Amino acid sequence: MLTGNDSLVTEFVLAGLTDLQELQLPLFHLFLMIYIVTIVGNFGLLTLIALNSHLHTPMYYFLFNLSFIDLCYSSVFSPKMLMNFVSKRNAISYVGCMTQLFFFLFFVISECYMLTSMAYDRYVAICNPLLYRVTMSQHVCSALSLGAYVMGFAGATAHTGCMLRLTFCNANVINHYLCDILPLLQLSCTSTYVNEVVVLVVVGINITVPSFTILTSYIFILTSILHIKSTHGRSKAFSTCSSHIIAISLFFGSAAFMYLKYSSGSMDQGKIFSVFYTNVVPMLNPLIYSLRNKDVKIALRNAGIKIQSRGLF
Repeated sequence: MLTGNDSLVTEFVLAGLTDLQELQLPLFHLFLMIYIVTIVGNFGLLTLIALNSHLHTPMYYFLFNLSFIDLCYSSVFSPKMLMNFVSKRNAISYVGCMTQLFFFLFFVISECYMLTSMAYDRYVAICNPLLYRVTMSQHVCSALSLGAYVMGFAGATAHTGCMLRLTFCNANVINHYLCDILPLLQLSCTSTYVNEVVVLVVVGINITVPSFTILTSYIFILTSILHIKSTHGRSKAFSTCSSHIIAISLFFGSAAFMYLKYSSGSMDQGKIFSVFYTNVVPMLNPLIYSLRNKDVKIALRNAGIKIQSRGLF
């Protein structure tokens, strides 16, 4: 609440996706459906992997963590976003905004490194299949997933800590539907130089390291696949990577478009692209891995047969 010309902001107002009143209700129903599909899809995949012993492999261990991240990630901002479509004043407290920013960044960065771990897993599976079980031991898988969460925590702490040192005076309208770094920096009435340096360093690391690792892994994977003589063998190798390639392309591609639009000063276009990055990708990931994965489809079929045999439906 603002109490004067030099007062400090204790709450922000989220501008939302659009200010057109006639679109608020249709958008509410659209994003409610997206959120429901996201929750059901990711929770369903978590349950399926947990209950099927033949899915207790390194690949599905990382997929389990990816679904967990997407489930939490979408829940950080979607409920507030949905409320904003039907409420007259889209306010969020200063503490609430900083909390949302921290967890949003924590899960986004964690997803970057979880996808990177999945790329390494595919590299070992295709390039060193005989050593796969030894290389991707339970200890290694746990270390890689823990590393993803540690990097997420470190990045979120750095960004949020620097944001807390800023002072927000009169302007309190965030031109976004969630609390994100760049829209918040535009509202600061103190120098954002340190924040901009941190953004360059942290974002640079969290783009360069995963991108380089994923690219290197797939160069080796492609080389190995091309050396496979049988057509069936090449097709099987490609199929094991196709879901992961689609997931990586959607996540990194949409994120790149969003930040390119923000950096060019087009905030409204940046918000549109961020919808795909924040809402659509977490919804599509379980669909990609279930519809294009033979093991998941078999597990789903078996679960359906068990449910029918017990007469639950």
